[in-house]
Amino acid sequence: MATFLYRLGRWAFRRRRYVGLLWVAVLGVVAFGALNASDPPDDSSSMPGIEAQKAFDLINERFPGTEADGADARIVFVAADGQKITSAANRSAIDALVTETADGPQVADVVSPFDGRGVSKDASTAYATVTYDVKADDLTDASKQKLENAIEEARDSGLTVEAGGSALETEAASGMGEVIGIALAAVVLVITFGSLAAAGLPLLTALLGVGVSMASIIALGSVLGLSSTTGELAMMLGLAVGIDYSLFVVSRYREERAKGHDPQEATGLAVGTAGSAVVFAGLTVVIALAGLSVIGVPMLTQMGLGAAGAVLTGVLIALTVVPALLGCWPNAVLARQVRKGDGRVSTACGRGRVGSSRVRVGRGRIRLGRGRIRSGRAGGSVDGMQSLGTRWARFVVRRPVPVLIASVVGLGALAVPAMDLRMGMPGDEAKSTATTERRAYDALADGFGPGFNGPLTVVVDAEGADDPEAAVSEISGRLAGTKGVVSVSPARFNKAQDTAVLSVTPSTAPADERTKDLVHTIREERPATESAAGATFEVTGTTALNIDVAQKLQDALVPYLAVVVGLAFLLLMLVFRSVLVPLKAALGYLLSVLASLGAIVMVFQQGHGAGLFGVEQTGPIMSMMPIMLVGIVFGLAMDYEVFLVSRMREAYVHGERPGEAVVTGFRHSARVVTAAALIMMAVFAGFMTGGESMVKMVGFGLASAVLFDAFVIRMAFVPAVLALLGRAAWWLPRPLDRLLPRVDVEGEALAHRTAALAAPAPSSTPTPASSDGDQQDPVRV
Repeated sequence: MATFLYRLGRWAFRRRRYVGLLWVAVLGVVAFGALNASDPPDDSSSMPGIEAQKAFDLINERFPGTEADGADARIVFVAADGQKITSAANRSAIDALVTETADGPQVADVVSPFDGRGVSKDASTAYATVTYDVKADDLTDASKQKLENAIEEARDSGLTVEAGGSALETEAASGMGEVIGIALAAVVLVITFGSLAAAGLPLLTALLGVGVSMASIIALGSVLGLSSTTGELAMMLGLAVGIDYSLFVVSRYREERAKGHDPQEATGLAVGTAGSAVVFAGLTVVIALAGLSVIGVPMLTQMGLGAAGAVLTGVLIALTVVPALLGCWPNAVLARQVRKGDGRVSTACGRGRVGSSRVRVGRGRIRLGRGRIRSGRAGGSVDGMQSLGTRWARFVVRRPVPVLIASVVGLGALAVPAMDLRMGMPGDEAKSTATTERRAYDALADGFGPGFNGPLTVVVDAEGADDPEAAVSEISGRLAGTKGVVSVSPARFNKAQDTAVLSVTPSTAPADERTKDLVHTIREERPATESAAGATFEVTGTTALNIDVAQKLQDALVPYLAVVVGLAFLLLMLVFRSVLVPLKAALGYLLSVLASLGAIVMVFQQGHGAGLFGVEQTGPIMSMMPIMLVGIVFGLAMDYEVFLVSRMREAYVHGERPGEAVVTGFRHSARVVTAAALIMMAVFAGFMTGGESMVKMVGFGLASAVLFDAFVIRMAFVPAVLALLGRAAWWLPRPLDRLLPRVDVEGEALAHRTAALAAPAPSSTPTPASSDGDQQDPVRV
């Protein structure tokens, strides 16, 4: 692996113009495809294998021409203080809205408040229901405008009018997540490298990767059925890992240049060593994300595959574009004191010379032109930061037990709230009070009760009943007598009179745990009800659908977690050729995942510090969040595990004692891992500035997971465990040693090659330029 990537890095360095043109061509092709692609499909609400979905399918089959999940709007009217909604003036305004809306395009039906039970008991609130024969994403601008005009006219009459439902759902503010994340990442990179060019290169390559990924998702959206939400996670992860992967390669390049290697050799070594870690780290992320497809939730599958593609693109760019750009500007990414020799930086993107600088190694100094950098500053790293990492590693090695106990107890305490995890799908109640959907939700809850915002839809299949109407009446009566049910609407039959739809209003809010219990009670009592009625029924609706999806994902969480942990163990055993190191990594990963879940529950469910993060309404945790967190954090955790521990193993393989290898690994990689973690946290936290509750939750969860994993697990738990294990940490049974293939992530083959080529040069005569204009920097020892 290391040798292949070493050759790839040198090839990309030499053929940098072809590599650059290739990626520009790829970007152009996918951008052209995106510009000419048809609109992506709407976000799939299909959830195979659950009762609520089966009932939706039955409605679509028995009520042809209508969509069970078609667009709808619930127009809520609130009379001014002291007035009744039934007064002549208010009633006239509402009737005018109903009449005008009914004439709108794509409208299937409009129910006036005065035709049914749409007026509250105190006559202060009423609502009209508008249903459409198409889904929300298929509504035309004319249909929406017609409804909006009718609402404005009703408001002019003095009524307070708000609109809920999917027809006029407002788009959440996108915020400045991408801009904030990139800006903070740039600051971290500048501080880390002390060079604008070195900071700009990872940002440039990450933006290229995100551009290619997002354009590909748009171009393939209609072909592969990728919805608009697929790109959110792809952009978030693609930006974060794209910066990090390039950061590791550039950092290793600067380190190799500091050892005296010429630019092309340093590039090859950087890609062969850091690039090997990038490949395996990226592979773990891709497998974890692609593995989300086995859960059986289409939206989760789309998001996982889209993000996996973005991560794979980031890996390819780090292995090809980064060495190509290093070939264009071989000295620009070095620290200022290294490249200030002749006051200029040469470019080698065109024909010409790499530069006149010569690298000399001797007497404890590295001389490059007239600039110099003392040994031990590793390519311009900040001595203070490096010394801090070394001192911390030595502290952990000397006192591993207290550090281990503190890290486990601290994360364990944060994980405790995860035991109270309640899963669901936040609705209008989680939106800002500035939106009309939230105001409509609150008005209906005040006027009709909290359960009115989440009615259950019961589909009665009376095809085999002797008297369908009597069967439906029997089921309706038994449902009305169930504890927790406020009312049951009159039945609506299809044309064949063999299927009916009932609306059951609970006494509790949609996200309330008691509503979930009510759904389970209705289904548990179903056999007796069906036997008495001679017909069958199923429970569906948005509330029941969310309950079923949450249950399906909760049931899949533990098996998926077991698969991911098992995969982590096998991959790390292959990479590090050890049994105990993968076991330690799996336990640390579980701690960081549980701690981040506990933090999410504390903020978004229990409300501790909710205002600080802009969370206006607490409630159940988004159903997809835990399983997404398990998959994504697995990949990110393995990133840091591979980058950090591979340097420790590299030192151990090259003859250092276990404790010394831990310190050496920290000295070479802790600073870069810290910078990478800060960048990821900045990118993820930046997405919390948006108005969408789901995106906020994902951003917070991933940022906290990176914080716990990078700064507690990798910086405290990992070195403490390795210090306690000593040489046993790298033990591998002989049968496994013979069975497992050798991937050489630590670049042992490259170390032997470099040692063989380290003989003193016979002269300082410059190496002739290569065919495309490159000139090797001579090395004199």
